[in-house]
Amino acid sequence: EVQLVESGGGLVQAGGSLRLSCTVSRFAFDDYAIGWFRQAPGKQREGVACIDSDGTTALADSVKGRFTIASDNAKNTWYLQMNSLKPEDTAVYYCATSRTCYSRLRRNDYGYWGQGTQVTVSS
Repeated sequence: EVQLVESGGGLVQAGGSLRLSCTVSRFAFDDYAIGWFRQAPGKQREGVACIDSDGTTALADSVKGRFTIASDNAKNTWYLQMNSLKPEDTAVYYCATSRTCYSRLRRNDYGYWGQGTQVTVSS
């Protein structure tokens, strides 16, 4: 069974940092990439970043220069390092699996999802 578990969310002041983790039990056949998405109250879920099995990454314009995505394949864990956080980064953050890391970061490309972790940035 494919399971994804996010952790690392919390409350942080603006300008602070958090590192989210996504642990994956196993990948479905033909899935090789991990994506991070977020959903703020009353808004649609939006793509934040993704990483492919060869290390190729993509980041949303809104987080470029502040967020990075990385993997530790030995631990089956993927990370979203978030620096210089802003109140508008407040959302539930989800990780998900996909066949590849598409730069369009579209939700429909991702099949398996975690339960999400809350990130709150205070001003």
